[in-house]
Amino acid sequence: MSEIKRMHPLKYRSIFLSDIHLGFRGCQAQFLIDFLQSTQSKQLYLVGDIIDLWAMKNGVYWPEAHNQIVREIFAKARQGTEVIYIPGNHDERFRDHLEARFGDIVVKDEVVHRTADGRRFMVLHGDKFDGVVQHSPWLAELGSHAYDKLLALNVYLSRVRALFGMKYWSLAGYLKHKVKNAVSYIGNYERAVATEAGQRALDGMICGHIHHAEMREIQGVTYCNCGDWVESCTALVEHHDGRLELLRWTDAYPESIGAAEPLVALAQAS
Repeated sequence: MSEIKRMHPLKYRSIFLSDIHLGFRGCQAQFLIDFLQSTQSKQLYLVGDIIDLWAMKNGVYWPEAHNQIVREIFAKARQGTEVIYIPGNHDERFRDHLEARFGDIVVKDEVVHRTADGRRFMVLHGDKFDGVVQHSPWLAELGSHAYDKLLALNVYLSRVRALFGMKYWSLAGYLKHKVKNAVSYIGNYERAVATEAGQRALDGMICGHIHHAEMREIQGVTYCNCGDWVESCTALVEHHDGRLELLRWTDAYPESIGAAEPLVALAQAS
């Protein structure tokens, strides 16, 4: 199956991935491996929280699947894809190495991406717009631990669903979108990002951080959030004509990845 994907990849101009959280047990590594093997692009932006250094403070968790993700990304860079790593708050130590190169991957704090149709988008992780992270980092980390417990429960739930041949579903994502305070927080965050884009005279902003994939017009600019590979398994892609699209990779599967092979037709599309 992986050879079919590499021979007939989904081809994009640019791909934006955020909040992979390698080193965290909730990372949906198998879905991401499949995505990386099934796609090809001229540019690949890693939009923060790629490696979860917060999670690894409590002990290192690094299965072979996480190694494979790293190998897939470096292989793309060696084969000519421009790979840009933009650190987030969970991997902020990499901000000490801005403009450095790790193999063929360059580290940037933020970057302006120009789409094929001429629009200008600021690409950054987005934690600078999160008041809790900026002003009370200890509170943010405490909340992160509680969130991690919920995501760990989500992992076990996913395994049970896979045994019964059921489609992937995120309990954490469901609860977050149902809780009034969380919905209010997401809305405030999105407006803060859009306001910054407008102040910089940009056409839009591409970010991550809040694990909520979205693409919509806010205050006259295009707000894009890549989502994550813990809850939603989403990526933002740019087509060769400049059109942006959000992909939810779990929709490529009739059942959970642990119970069935992915659809061959999707891998063969181009």
